[in-house]
Amino acid sequence: MALRALADGALFAEVYGDGPPQVLALHGWGRRGSDFAPLLAEFDALAVDLPGFGATPAPSEVLGADGYAGLVAPVLDAFAAPPVVVGHSFGGRIAVCLAAAYPDRVGSLVITGSPLLRLGPPKKPSAGYRMLRLLNRAHLVSDDRMEEVRRSRGSADYRAANGVMRDILVKVVNEGYEPQLRELRNRVLLVWGENDGDVPVAVAETALRIIRQAGGTAELEVLPGVGHLVPTQAPEAIARVLAEELRR
Repeated sequence: MALRALADGALFAEVYGDGPPQVLALHGWGRRGSDFAPLLAEFDALAVDLPGFGATPAPSEVLGADGYAGLVAPVLDAFAAPPVVVGHSFGGRIAVCLAAAYPDRVGSLVITGSPLLRLGPPKKPSAGYRMLRLLNRAHLVSDDRMEEVRRSRGSADYRAANGVMRDILVKVVNEGYEPQLRELRNRVLLVWGENDGDVPVAVAETALRIIRQAGGTAELEVLPGVGHLVPTQAPEAIARVLAEELRR
């Protein structure tokens, strides 16, 4: 699949179809635009490699999803009309922020497996870990030892990330997007795997309620037997929703 440079060369995207693009696809953390290959074959679309993944260099500073939306916004210049934006996981965070910030330049949203909300209080570090941090700050525990402890406690994504990307990950996993959800006036289609162990269906149900209570339009479809990686596990479901939105 051909790569196209966008945003004055700051971003790269895989190009699908021969006509003017109508769909913008934003992938999850640690993934890349090629995740959408199984579902975008019949569409005119751009699947961006988000900064820090695939062919696109990492940002020079620590950004949250709003900051990433700002980096992605110049890609909208490639569309003659507001695109349908499909976002998986981390890409869904960015899609919501993008639509809230640029409502007239974004069409419908198709969001899947995205941690848009924290449904409970953040888990507090153990007393032992907090003590190690204090000892590290006092130079009584080495930075190398502290790094070993962080990696042993962190998620697979945390262990795989380095430098600015690790700091970005820490920032975004502690974000919530209720204010942006309340601002959305775009049509929002939430497509969730029933067996998503990373972002349970309860997150989608809560997001659905927030959007509707704020006067927005949203629908939720739960896919039986599907997990977190909906774009690769159930591409036909996302392709069907995209086709329906483009016919509207």
